[in-house]
Amino acid sequence: QVQLVESGGGLVQPGGSLRLSCAASGSIFSIYDMGWYRQAPGKQRELVATITAGGITNYADSVKGRFTISRDNAKNTVYLQMNSLKPEDTAVYYCNAEIMERLSKYGMDYWGKGTLVTVSS
Repeated sequence: QVQLVESGGGLVQPGGSLRLSCAASGSIFSIYDMGWYRQAPGKQRELVATITAGGITNYADSVKGRFTISRDNAKNTVYLQMNSLKPEDTAVYYCNAEIMERLSKYGMDYWGKGTLVTVSS
């Protein structure tokens, strides 16, 4: 089965940086779009950034210029470099990927379990 495992969350002061990683493993034939979403307490999950297999990126307006999404296709891994962090970036960050498993005809959406990012002094 396919799994997405995030890492890199933690506590950081305002203005600081963190780098999140998400590795996909399992019976993978191909990975299409990958992305990061976040959910703050009492709020709905929202898109942070996405990246296509070819490297085309898309960002939420709230993180443009501060966050950078990238991926290593050889490692089936997507990253989120977060700079100039603000208290309002505090949330659980979830990895998402559209993956076609071996012997499958279609891609499916997969989610990681999330990693908590807390921005506080």
